[in-house]
Amino acid sequence: MRGLISFYKIWFGIIAFGFVLFLFSSNSGREITWNSAEQLIIEVTAPLQKLINQSINSTRGFWYNYFDLINVRQDNKHLHSEIDALKMENSRYRDLLATHKRMQELLKFTNSIKPPVIAAQVTGLDPTGWFKSIIIDKGKNAGISLNMPVVNADGVVGKIVSISPNYAKVLLVIDQNSSVDCLVQRTRDRGMVKGLSAVISKMDYVVKRSDVVADDIIITSGLGGIFPKGLPVGKVLNVKDVQGKLFKDIRIIPAVDFSKLEEVLVILKEDTSLNYHLEKE
Repeated sequence: MRGLISFYKIWFGIIAFGFVLFLFSSNSGREITWNSAEQLIIEVTAPLQKLINQSINSTRGFWYNYFDLINVRQDNKHLHSEIDALKMENSRYRDLLATHKRMQELLKFTNSIKPPVIAAQVTGLDPTGWFKSIIIDKGKNAGISLNMPVVNADGVVGKIVSISPNYAKVLLVIDQNSSVDCLVQRTRDRGMVKGLSAVISKMDYVVKRSDVVADDIIITSGLGGIFPKGLPVGKVLNVKDVQGKLFKDIRIIPAVDFSKLEEVLVILKEDTSLNYHLEKE
């Protein structure tokens, strides 16, 4: 019995819904105001319809924005990859340009040196860490031997102290175990330049009566059997007369920037009686 009543209720609802649709369709196209029943139906169904439409629009907007966001992220990722590639390429070209400039300076420097030279790349620092030294990619097979002087376009770098078939170690002039016989270019006073640090050296055995001042240029004297005469070693930073000492206390800024050392020249000929003539700009 209850099943039959439920069946009748369902059919009644369908008939009522159909009747409502009939009323709306019959009034379509005519300028007739809603009656009380129609107004009630509108007041009940319109908010529900509005809610459904808003949900549909929100869902549609979400999916459109989601897919648009995915596309934007993919585009951004692609653009970032291109930017990174361009940055790497630009960095490589800048490095090549800097290397080309350094090689031009070395070539100009080479033309001003009479003894034969060979170019070498700095491949690393002394692995022992006991000395201020570098490793270069030329050795016995390239004709390099012990005590050959090493220079670059700025001046004296050091000398060869160890060799293998394809590599060599260079003791830098800024090492405390290094000493180079030098001259003050302006006054011709002699002294011995020794290393203190990567940025400061000292010049010993310069007598107090000598006229040495800041900014004087220090060059190799050609004595000592290693470096040709006239190679730049550094520039005087300051000069002090220490009471009770026989010699001046002279500090020098090295001519070579050892923090940026990448290419060097090894002077192959060991005859240091040959003079080196600097080109004046």
